[in-house]
Amino acid sequence: MGLVDFQIQAVGKLNESMEDQNKEIIFKSPTGSGKTIMLTHFMSDFGKGHFGNVFVWLTPGKGELEEQSKKKMDKYIHNSQTKLLPDVMANGFVENDSCFINWEQIIPKGNNAMKESERANFQEHIRRAQDNGLEFTIIVDESHQNDTVKSDDIISLFKPKKMIRTSATPKTHSNATLIEVKEEDVIAAGLIKKMLVINENFGHSVNVESQISFLLDKALDKQEELKVAFENVKPKSIVNPLIVIQLPNNSEVLQDEVERYLATKDVTYENGLLAVWLDKKKQNLEEIEELDAKPIVVIIKQAIATGWDCPRAHILVKMRENTSETFEIQTIGRIRRMPELKHYETDLLDSCYLYTFDEKFTEGVKLHLRKGAFEAVKLFLKQEHREFSLVSEQKTEVPVANDATEALKSMVLHYEQVYGTSTKTIENKIRLEHNGYKFSDMIIKNTFTGEIHKLTVQEFKNLANVNMTEPLNTHKHGREYHNRVGALGVKLSLPYDQMNTIIRRLFDKNVRYDKKILRLDTREVYAFVINNFKKLREDIQKAMASVLIHPTLNLPNVTERPFIIPKEFLFTYDKNNKVQKVFDSNVYKGYLSSAEVRSDSEKTFEKYCETSSSIDWIYKNGDKGNEYFSIVYLDNFGKQKSFYPDYIVSKGGKIWIIETKGGFTRSGDSEDIDKFSPKKFEVLKRYLHKHNLKGGFVRKDKSNNELFICMNNYNDDISSDEWQLLEDNL
Repeated sequence: MGLVDFQIQAVGKLNESMEDQNKEIIFKSPTGSGKTIMLTHFMSDFGKGHFGNVFVWLTPGKGELEEQSKKKMDKYIHNSQTKLLPDVMANGFVENDSCFINWEQIIPKGNNAMKESERANFQEHIRRAQDNGLEFTIIVDESHQNDTVKSDDIISLFKPKKMIRTSATPKTHSNATLIEVKEEDVIAAGLIKKMLVINENFGHSVNVESQISFLLDKALDKQEELKVAFENVKPKSIVNPLIVIQLPNNSEVLQDEVERYLATKDVTYENGLLAVWLDKKKQNLEEIEELDAKPIVVIIKQAIATGWDCPRAHILVKMRENTSETFEIQTIGRIRRMPELKHYETDLLDSCYLYTFDEKFTEGVKLHLRKGAFEAVKLFLKQEHREFSLVSEQKTEVPVANDATEALKSMVLHYEQVYGTSTKTIENKIRLEHNGYKFSDMIIKNTFTGEIHKLTVQEFKNLANVNMTEPLNTHKHGREYHNRVGALGVKLSLPYDQMNTIIRRLFDKNVRYDKKILRLDTREVYAFVINNFKKLREDIQKAMASVLIHPTLNLPNVTERPFIIPKEFLFTYDKNNKVQKVFDSNVYKGYLSSAEVRSDSEKTFEKYCETSSSIDWIYKNGDKGNEYFSIVYLDNFGKQKSFYPDYIVSKGGKIWIIETKGGFTRSGDSEDIDKFSPKKFEVLKRYLHKHNLKGGFVRKDKSNNELFICMNNYNDDISSDEWQLLEDNL
C-alpha cells in the first residue's frame, strides 16, 4: 500500500527524531490516519539504515490487536521480520526483529497469561539480546491506556534507547519530541471526514418529551438521507451508513427503552438491522465492518474495542453520561473514517454527525477537535444568484505522483540560481564549498568543547565547535547513506530508489547526466550526502516552491467545467458567539457573522463586504471538491494541484476573485505560512486575464487593522507599493 504525502512526511520525521537527544518520542496521529501503516514503514526504513536494533511494539486490550498489527506489517512490508510473543519465547530476539506483544501477556495480574518460569525466560531473552549488542526501541501503542507503574517496570527491563508513545490523545511528557500528524492533512488526503456536525438543525432551543425518541428520529432520518446519497454517487456506492448509539454504564433501563423505540421503527435484532456490542451481550456483529453489512444501528456502552475499524460508522447518538474526555474522543474517532478512503465531494457524505443533549461531552469534543466540530444548519442559495456561473478548472482524473524527472530539473535550476553552478564541475565544487558544503573522503561529525560555569544559553553559545572525523566504512556508513537518501526523498514525496537516482545523476561521476553538478566517486558520494545532509535538505525544500524556477508551467489535460454556486450547503458556526448578525451581502439566506472556520483575514474581509456600499454580493468558496470553484497549477515537480480561491465578489456587476492570506504583524513580519502563495498568485493572475475578471490577494496589516490588496506582482513585504488599501480598489 503506497503512502500519501503526509504519511511520507511523518515517516521522515520519525526517522529524524531517532537522532535527537530526547529519549522519548510522542507520535500523535488522528484515528483513521493510518498510524500502523506509518509506523511499520518507519520500522522498515530505520532497520535498513541502522545496525543492532530491535523494535518491540506493545499493544493494549485483551488480545488480537498485536496480531492485527503484525498482519498489517506483513502485508505492507514484504519480507518483514515480524514476531509475536510465542516466537520470541521460542527463538529470542534477533537484529531487525519487529515484535508485537500485548501488555496482558507480560504484565503480572494473576491472570496466568505468563507463568513465573515463562516470565523469567522472557527476561532472559531480553538480557541475552543486550549481551549480544542489540538495542531496543519500544513502541507503546495507545499509550494513554497503559501508563502505570507495572507497565513502566516492564519497559525498564528493555533499557530502551528510544521509546515512541503513540495515541490520538497522548498525555504530555516533558523532554519528549512531539511528532504530530495534523488533522487537516489527513482530511485533505481523503482518509477522514472533513467535519463533525453537532446537533444539526437543533436551533437555539429544543423542547422534547423524550431524549430517546428525539435523538433517534434525528439519527434514523440522517441515516436514510446518507443511504440515498451513497446510492446516487457515481459510480454507485454500496456503503450502508451505520449509527452508533452509546449508552451510559449501568443503564439497563435506558437500553431497554432504546431497543423498544427502535422496534417501533422496525429496527430489531430479529430482522438484522440492530446489533449490540456489550460485555455480556453481543449480537449481529458478524462482518458488521463490511461496507454493505445489514445492521444500521449498533448499541455500545463503553468505547468500542481498541483497534475496531468500521469505516461505514457515520453517526453517533450519545445519551447523557459523565466520562473522561480521552475515553470519549476514541469513540468519536470511530465515526470519522471515510468508508472508501476518499471524499465524495459533497458535504453531506464528507461529514460525520453527533446527536446528544450531553453538554459536557459536546464541549469536550469541541475542545479536542477545535476547528473540526461546530453546530451546523443547512442554508439555501438566494433565488437571484442561481443563474451565476464561472469556468472552473479541474485536475485530470488520473492521479499523478511527484515526477522525479521534474524534481531533477528543479534541483539543477535551483543550484544554478542560488550557487551559480554550471556544467564545469570543478568550479561547482569551489562554489559549493564556499557556501558551506563539506568535501572529504572522511565522515565528519560535529561536537563542542569548552567549559560551562552556569547553565545559560550564552555559555553554551561560547562553546567551541569541533569536527570529529572517521574513515568511511562502506558497510557501516552504507546504511547511514541509505537512511539519509530516504530522508531526503521524504521532502520530495519520492521513494528511495528515485531519490537515489537523482543524487547519483547530480553528483556521481559513474552515472551519466548532461547537467551534472559534481563528479565524485562512489565513496565520495557516500561521504558527501552524509556530511552535507542538512544543507541538501534545505536546498531541496527551497527548490520545491521557488517561483523563480517555474513561474508558470504548461497545464496538460486540465478539464474546464462550468461552476454554479451550490444551491444549498452545510453552514457551520460558533453557537456561543455573542454576535449572531445576519450578513445580507452573502449569497445564502441566514449567513451569520459567527461563521466558522474562518481566519482573522477572512472574518475581517467578510465584515468589510457587509459594510461596503459598493459590494453587490459575496460568496465564500469551499476548499476541496469538484462542487467548488478551483484553478489548477503545477508545482516544480510537475504535480497538478488545485487552488480554491476564498471568495467570489460582485462589485457593480463586475466579478472579483479574492484569496485571503495570513496577515502582517505590527512590525511588518509576514504571517503567511503557505509556501506556494507566489505560484497561486501567478495562476490567479493568469485566470483573471484569460476570463477578463479582476481580483488579487488580500491580507490584513495588524499595525493599522486595515485590509490591503495585491493585484499586479506578488510581494511578501507590506511596505511594498504592490500592496494597496482595499477600500481604494474594491
